[in-house]
Amino acid sequence: MPQENTTRSHARLTGLVRLTGAAVAAGVLVAAIALPAVGGSGAVVVSAAEELGLRPMELEEPPLPQASTVYDAKGGRIAQFFAQDRKVVRLDQISEIMRKAIVAIEDDRFYQHGAIDIEGTVRALAKNLSSGGVSQGGSSITQQYVKQVLLNSADTEEGKEKALEASYARKLNELRYAMGVEEKYTKDEILAKYLNIAYFGAGANGVEAAARRFFGVSAARLNLSQAATLAGAVQNPNLTDPATGAKARKLLLERRNTVLGRMAELGVITPEQAAEAKTAKLGYKGIRQPNGCQASSYPYFCEYVRYELLTNKAFGKTQRAREEAFRRGGLRITTSLDPKAQVAADKAVKKYVHASDRALASEALVQPGTGMIRAMAASRPFGSDTKKDEISYNPVADVRHGGLVGFQAGSTFKTFTLLTALKQGMKIGDGISVGAGYSAPSASSFKNCKGNSMGIPSWTVTNDEGSGGFKTLATGTWGSVNTFFMALEQRVGLCETVQTAKSLGIRRADGKDLHEVETFTLGINEMDPVTVASAYAGIAARGKYCAPLAITKVTDVATGRSTSYAPQCRQALDAGVADAAANVLSGVFTQGTMRGVGGIGRPAAGKTGTTDGYASAWFAGFTPDLAGAVSIGDPRGSQRYKLTGITIGGQYFGSVQGASVPGPIWKDTMMAALKGTPATPFTPVDTARFGGCGSSCAPVREQAPDDDQEPADDDGVIDDTQIADLPGGGTAGPGSEGETGTEGGTGTEGETGTGPEPGVVLSPDPRG
Repeated sequence: MPQENTTRSHARLTGLVRLTGAAVAAGVLVAAIALPAVGGSGAVVVSAAEELGLRPMELEEPPLPQASTVYDAKGGRIAQFFAQDRKVVRLDQISEIMRKAIVAIEDDRFYQHGAIDIEGTVRALAKNLSSGGVSQGGSSITQQYVKQVLLNSADTEEGKEKALEASYARKLNELRYAMGVEEKYTKDEILAKYLNIAYFGAGANGVEAAARRFFGVSAARLNLSQAATLAGAVQNPNLTDPATGAKARKLLLERRNTVLGRMAELGVITPEQAAEAKTAKLGYKGIRQPNGCQASSYPYFCEYVRYELLTNKAFGKTQRAREEAFRRGGLRITTSLDPKAQVAADKAVKKYVHASDRALASEALVQPGTGMIRAMAASRPFGSDTKKDEISYNPVADVRHGGLVGFQAGSTFKTFTLLTALKQGMKIGDGISVGAGYSAPSASSFKNCKGNSMGIPSWTVTNDEGSGGFKTLATGTWGSVNTFFMALEQRVGLCETVQTAKSLGIRRADGKDLHEVETFTLGINEMDPVTVASAYAGIAARGKYCAPLAITKVTDVATGRSTSYAPQCRQALDAGVADAAANVLSGVFTQGTMRGVGGIGRPAAGKTGTTDGYASAWFAGFTPDLAGAVSIGDPRGSQRYKLTGITIGGQYFGSVQGASVPGPIWKDTMMAALKGTPATPFTPVDTARFGGCGSSCAPVREQAPDDDQEPADDDGVIDDTQIADLPGGGTAGPGSEGETGTEGGTGTEGETGTGPEPGVVLSPDPRG
């Protein structure tokens, strides 16, 4: 009896072939639903009947996930990201033989039938009825495209399973969508969509990625044997994945030959062409496309860009939206990176610090007036292989951009106290008489921005060389005198100094609140080079601070829509204050801690920095055209593993100071990065406002009657009235890191083994 019913059912289905259009499809499917499921329950039949609604439905087609490509400011490719290796191409960018091969093996009547291939469906239904399930699909290329869209759209495992479940209900849904697709697109358009969405194995999505992964050619250059191979792979790409081994490759070769035979059978190619193609080797090359920052020549800048795309609300209002946009890809991302500056930074860093050194050097270059990050470099390669001295975080950036906690910035922070003094009306020649040690007069001598007293009278800051006396804003800065800057910070205010630093974008690398403590001016906060370079760029731009900017334009390749991202700037300092500070900092090269290194042959200004016990060292400096910051320390924990008795770049150092390694790196970088760029002068200081001294002039000392020489200031360097006329960026004789010291009370820095941990040191001893 069951056999008789099956025979009658087949006869009924055969009669339906004479129907046309939607009526045919409906007839076939209604017939299928009317039939009992042989050997099983009728539950699936009832379910299918309930969902039957054979009207065309519009398929929601989200953009296909494909690679996003990152470019430098000159248009050179830096990197690419993809969740799925895919590049969408037009049909005319796919070889004709590839098109013929896929149609021949997957749906040879594709150009003749509508949304459903009746003959294929009849065969499939007959097979399914006799097997008691859904063992054969009979899907057209259009239906396969629909299934792939639904699969790609599913964002949960449950959704993916539903898109692949073996049920008549799913087939009905596919048909309704397929009817809508057939109404919306031409056959050629559908074929192109299918070839771009199909998975071919070996991690290749779409025919273009598959052609490059399998054979190292574009889809437009596929030959017969290669096209047949890819056409054969789509049936079961996991089973025939050539990347998994010899067994799968053998199966893929057999599948290729099946495709060639079918093409000959249909007359697409001659039997002779098929026979010749079957003799060819598989030819799988397994060429992987670079994906992510580890494959980039500029990995740290690449990482910064990746984190910007994932964390900056400019690229999506919510975290999920940003992650989805990143996963979907298909973007052309133009960045601020200057390849010339990047090469200069890479070369300088690697010249002075080797990847195998215990110390890690990092450098960032930022353009004044725009905040554009021009380069990011580090002395170690990016990656997870510690045997190759690789690091898997971004030491040039803060934690929000893939970094860790950075290194204490040392005396580079004295610049913010200098700026605060100038803001409050002090002149370059104004100063303070200090001793060899400094202790806060009282707890209330230093108040943080919450009004809490932060002074610790029991702590003493000292200068190693024991130098005291009267120091002006200029001479105190050039010598980087600790006791002078503690006294100056007391005078201008701790909170006021913190506010100046914040106005220039200063924030801790770990994202926590700044430590607003007595020794703030000595640089006890851990920083990253991008943040420090951006702050100094604000001084170079005459007080105009611009937030760090890495991405300048994003173009959606699919739509052609572009969004540009302009610099986000504000006037953080009075221009005259910035000019006066630049004038003072210029003297660091001629009169101060960098005089042994020398200038760069053009106007330049900067500040060295070294922390307590030589835990880390910095140099931050700028010209009107480019600013940069260099840090060096031991990533295992800078307080535990200090820069003493250490070999760096093949040279032994008893101790590393700001001018020892960071200064030379900065100098070499700037000279190479700015080569060919006309030198831009600093704006002259307003001598009427900042020249000479005001209420805090040097004490008058007695002069012998027979002394014909003009009296010098107590610092013995230069008459204060001439300070404002100092040139910047010159060269001078050998010098030392400057007057440095230690301070009572020390702390330790945590250690993770993978990078520096936040310090709890409130009493560093920045050496210049």
